[in-house]
Amino acid sequence: MTALTACGAGEEKAPDVPKTATGSLEQLAAKAECEPNVSTDAKELRQANCRTKDGKYVLTTFATDRGQREWINEANDYGGSYLVGRKWVVSGEEKVVSALRGRLGGTVETGTSHDGHSGSHSGDGGGETGHSGHDGHH
Repeated sequence: MTALTACGAGEEKAPDVPKTATGSLEQLAAKAECEPNVSTDAKELRQANCRTKDGKYVLTTFATDRGQREWINEANDYGGSYLVGRKWVVSGEEKVVSALRGRLGGTVETGTSHDGHSGSHSGDGGGETGHSGHDGHH
């Protein structure tokens, strides 16, 4: 019997993450146990809507790394959770993205929605005082 121990504490939250998957939209969909409903079929990216027991999500594959990075940078403005692999991204609810990581590998990224005032205005130069009273003034 062999005992497997993780080197870092706090690793128990993440299940065994496989090597990051690669392949076409259809190959990735098969690994994610999804019947892909292709919604965009362009030269630079392909996109499919998926629904599995984990939930609904969108699987996107890219022709180039640069195209993928530009897409992610733009998508991050809208918030949400993303599972990022080599030339592919899964977007959906955090629990769905986390579940799929156990099948596809990759890295989870979380977008920051700009309508939530998430502290991205730190460069205003001392504008802290005007922001304290937004809650409960009705």
